[in-house]
Amino acid sequence: MKTCLFLLLVLLPAAIYQPNHTAVLTGKVTDAAGEPLIGASVLVRQGADTRQGVVTDYNGEYRLTLPPGTYTVEVSYTGYKTRKVEGVALPDQQINTLDVTLESSAVLSEVVVTSYKVPLVEQDKTSGGQTLALGGSPAASRAKKSTAAAPRPAQAKESRNIAGQGARGNAANYYVDGIRIPRSAAPARETETIKYAEARADTLAPPSESNTESYAAIQENPFREVRSNAVSTFSIDVDAASYSNTRRFLQAGQLPPADAVRIEELVNYFDYQYPAPTGAHPFSVNSELAECPWNPKHRLLLIGLQGRQIETGQLPPGNFVFLVDVSGSMSSPDKLPLVQQSLAMLTDQLRPQDRVALVVYAGAAGLVLPSTPGSDKAAIKAAIERLSAGGSTAGAAGIQLAYEVARKNFARGGNNRVVLCTDGDFNVGLSNEAELIRLIEKERESGVFLTALGFGTGNYQDSKMQQLADKGNGNHAYIDQFGEAKKVLMSEFGGTLFAIAKDVKIQIEFNPTRVAGYRLIGYENRLLAREDFDDDTKDAGELGAGHRVTALYEIVPAGQPLPIGVKNGEMRYQETQLTAAAGAGDLLTLKLRYKQPKIGAVSQLIETTVADVATTAPSANFQLAASVAEFGLLLRNSAYKGLANYQRTLALAQQAARTDPGGYRKELCDLIEKASLLAATETARK
Repeated sequence: MKTCLFLLLVLLPAAIYQPNHTAVLTGKVTDAAGEPLIGASVLVRQGADTRQGVVTDYNGEYRLTLPPGTYTVEVSYTGYKTRKVEGVALPDQQINTLDVTLESSAVLSEVVVTSYKVPLVEQDKTSGGQTLALGGSPAASRAKKSTAAAPRPAQAKESRNIAGQGARGNAANYYVDGIRIPRSAAPARETETIKYAEARADTLAPPSESNTESYAAIQENPFREVRSNAVSTFSIDVDAASYSNTRRFLQAGQLPPADAVRIEELVNYFDYQYPAPTGAHPFSVNSELAECPWNPKHRLLLIGLQGRQIETGQLPPGNFVFLVDVSGSMSSPDKLPLVQQSLAMLTDQLRPQDRVALVVYAGAAGLVLPSTPGSDKAAIKAAIERLSAGGSTAGAAGIQLAYEVARKNFARGGNNRVVLCTDGDFNVGLSNEAELIRLIEKERESGVFLTALGFGTGNYQDSKMQQLADKGNGNHAYIDQFGEAKKVLMSEFGGTLFAIAKDVKIQIEFNPTRVAGYRLIGYENRLLAREDFDDDTKDAGELGAGHRVTALYEIVPAGQPLPIGVKNGEMRYQETQLTAAAGAGDLLTLKLRYKQPKIGAVSQLIETTVADVATTAPSANFQLAASVAEFGLLLRNSAYKGLANYQRTLALAQQAARTDPGGYRKELCDLIEKASLLAATETARK
């Protein structure tokens, strides 16, 4: 007995203190010039299985924790040749470094562009993995680099299903250049080969017919006659999710669905140089009038608001709840791994007076990290790093728990906000959009705002995310790559997470002696009734610190014929009113209402007039906004596009890009060129 007890005492510590058998793989991904590549995909495979995937951070660096062993590491980035490093040995309890340099794929001889109704990749939830190069896909040109033998293109077209040896067709993951594709291969489609003198088109996977992405239908604003409809009222919108989503489509070699293109969000993506506010109000009001590029007989009116910039150190204390979707649909590298890197970067911006809690939801919701001071960044990042995906999506339960945690730790006089990170695919609990919206509307009464960050492809629920952010007194961004996360959560940190005004409404009354008709470009889901402007119970948009808002009206000058299909209403102006207005040189009267974000029960009013004076030398602000709006009209194939064409749109964008500190305007020019080529291909096909 004593002998047994002795052996037990000897062996027990050894059993308890077994070392944790893990190895760390870290490194940096750069281009040939040594510049870091932000958002590059790093996939680690062992045999036919994909073990882990991650994207590089804003320094081009990555870090993975894996069991000891020998792996194949595959690194890819849009516009660069995929590089595969085999035989990477990771000894136990060691930090191993693997730096990778990628070559640019600047010259492409041919690219196969295929038209699809919904041009994305479905993400499934299986657990195995095998890498195949699919015939007829952009990745087929690199089939010889695959870890498995690739089928011939003819075989791929004939087959409706793909199965790896030893696995059922519905029990394996398949990846093309790091993007997971569905279990059933898409049926063969008619394709057309075009000359595409651009890089970055050969690194993306073909889309799937079983895609479940959704976009709310947009009925474009019509022209309205001023004599019977002189007043236009709408809520501001600072969201820019549609631009990054549109970019994702175009970089994948696809024109976006028309309803994915919200022109006001394309316009508001960019940094306009409006003067800072100088008075008591938290934003300045600016306007500019010039000839409309796509209809020279009309004018284009720009209205720009510039929010007051607040230094991070001067911002009120923040009470944040990171609400993360960890369901099975979030398992791909462009979803949960990108969420984790984005939130880790956001954590770096926190101050000691800020607090963060972490709530997750899949089949159920749970609190992973209680409210923690921003000074304890190690604990916050460790909790984020431990997250993994699996299960169904109980989104409503997660939202309820997140608001409960936010209320429990409410910062009086501070910024209380839930930061939701998801693909929007709620399928357990209150998945009905109307029920979710009612839940959010109820929760916002507590003074907790909502920021909705969308991720991923294949099942992204754009309309649901937009509605949740709108009704939650917050904003909505779509994170398609790490560079976008950096823009939203670092460069625009204050504007994204700190409100300086809420329920901001704009009302414009046009002078009928100067204006025959007008059309508000975009903002279709932000329109308000005339009487809503003075009704402080009506919800409207939020303006963040340093944020800008730009709105455009296409104006038909008095004396010009009105376009066909102009909306008329009952006559508001009597002859005496028209006579009085004729003596004024004003084009319009502009009114704004807003509330203070913390004590905003009663709105404040700003009123100004805009003179009927058009410039013949538009500013860079005007050129940029006009080019983006025209780009949106073309992408939507709008009935109001007039003489719009890609060549003029590009010329305007190039003029505006002469000043481009962030590189976003140059990127716009690249996207316009891509869209022009894709549109020409579609036209030729028809």
